Amino acid sequence: MRLIHRIGPKIATEPGMRPTRGEPGMSGDAGGDVSWGLSLWPLGRYSDRTGDWDSLRGAIMSLDVDRICVVVGRTRHKMVAIELQEAVKRGAKFIELRLDFLARAVDYKRLMAHKACPLVATVRRTADGGRWPGTEEQRQMVIRQAIVSGYFEWVDLETDVADTIRRFGKVKRIVSYHNFQEVPEDLGEIYEKMCNQDADVVKIAVMAQSPIDNLRILKLLERAPKPTVAHCMGDLGFPSRILALKYGAPFIYAAFNKDRGIAPGLPSMEDLRAIYPIDRINRETKVYAVLGDPIAQSYSPQLHNALFQKLNMDAVYVPMRVPRAQLQATLNAMESLPIHGYSVTIPHKETVATLAQEVSPMVAQTAAANTLVRRDNGFFADNTDAPAAVESIRSVAPKQADGTAYEFQGKAVVLLGSGGVARAIAHALKREGVNLTIAARNHAAALKLAEEVGAKAIDWQVRHNGSYDILVNCTPIGMFPNMNDSPTHPSYFRENTIVFDTVYNPENTLFLKTARERGCIVVSGLEMFVRQAGLQFQAFTGQEPPLEELRQLLRRAISPVTHHAATQAEGEGEGEGESEPTEGDE
Repeated sequence: MRLIHRIGPKIATEPGMRPTRGEPGMSGDAGGDVSWGLSLWPLGRYSDRTGDWDSLRGAIMSLDVDRICVVVGRTRHKMVAIELQEAVKRGAKFIELRLDFLARAVDYKRLMAHKACPLVATVRRTADGGRWPGTEEQRQMVIRQAIVSGYFEWVDLETDVADTIRRFGKVKRIVSYHNFQEVPEDLGEIYEKMCNQDADVVKIAVMAQSPIDNLRILKLLERAPKPTVAHCMGDLGFPSRILALKYGAPFIYAAFNKDRGIAPGLPSMEDLRAIYPIDRINRETKVYAVLGDPIAQSYSPQLHNALFQKLNMDAVYVPMRVPRAQLQATLNAMESLPIHGYSVTIPHKETVATLAQEVSPMVAQTAAANTLVRRDNGFFADNTDAPAAVESIRSVAPKQADGTAYEFQGKAVVLLGSGGVARAIAHALKREGVNLTIAARNHAAALKLAEEVGAKAIDWQVRHNGSYDILVNCTPIGMFPNMNDSPTHPSYFRENTIVFDTVYNPENTLFLKTARERGCIVVSGLEMFVRQAGLQFQAFTGQEPPLEELRQLLRRAISPVTHHAATQAEGEGEGEGESEPTEGDE
């Protein structure tokens, strides 16, 4: 193992420290060191305090609401009524009704015939992301009508109108602020004002321009003097939606239908319940994450969160989109949470290998890591792709005559591809003593990799000329949605040889189907994904995961019914050790 510098400089935690405009680490900045920590902007009289958790917890409990507020918004009364009923059937216990979506005047009696849980009345103007088509005077009249109708337990009032519309009866007040451009510098002052506007809950929704903006919102929540729902919008801000529950938010928002475009990055209620331990997250919950850009295609949150729940572990795993230039600044800033472990996907595998305090022999050899594990002296970097690939092949390979495990030594291997996963597998197989031949569409990249590992490189056009005992596809050819493609001609397959495809979506690629028909022994990318995820989980927690359960979880995740992989176009595919191949350097 070699020692390298720790991820980032020490993060300052003195009250009042704040970067000025243009300093590294500000929202939207390309990166740079972050020399500030917990006080990310002035929070007025709350800047040097943490909220009184016991009294705040009591206030949250008194709200008596579910941890997910489901947003329903349709133009027709009939469809609103249907969705209100269906949402409750699917488990919704707290619903925000977006009256601004309705194309006609609100017919409360028609809607409330289907009321089955507490409702929030919201009439959002376009400047705040809503669809209200009329005047502001008309909008406020509708809000007042909703308050006095007797059908709503809650009303949402923007901070600039909250003082104008006074409390009425038992209707609770959400005082809200929305900013669809940024996390403003003066958010602390805005928040302090909102806390003095007779709110039962303060709501803040701002647009993330950097992953670090998540931390700013979470630290605001940590200091909240009263129940506060705060999150960043957009894909950069998704972690704050989940982690808000750890820092005291009484509930978070979800869409009944995430395709309705209610707010950027708003997840569906079903995804939240299916993937995340919403009801278990608390101040002591450990946080893990997957880093990448893009990250929407990752299945790791489904797998790791399911394992945490099965093993009754107080932990949550979130996806975190981090642009390449903002990686080190993000890792530095997140030290104050802290995050206990990261899975790492493109484009960060090589960079994190240089930022860890300590690395495994495989990372030292490949200069790429897909796993960061927190230790007392910093982060330890590992690569679980490589051992997962070897064990996947070994799991299907025939044993030797004496019953011992398959012997790789001296076997002929043809490896297709030269991306990150190809590199890890090439190093792993060479360590097993194989005779390796590499073919890639980018011949220069193939030559470079071959020289690095001590292998032979051949031109892509003559890849069918090489003989092999093991054939490995590390290209994205055949990946969803291009499932009718294969990296080789059917005539290239040889009976009783081992054929391994690192593509896992679909599990049964055309490459593998054809190989199976030709009498080959096949192993899919799903097996490698499962094994690398299992090794990561073991590194994070010290517990050995049930691999068969992981296989079934992944199969369910990538089934056509629950498809998330539409973004996995060619060239995007290398996973966080997800064994999803990439040819980004071809």
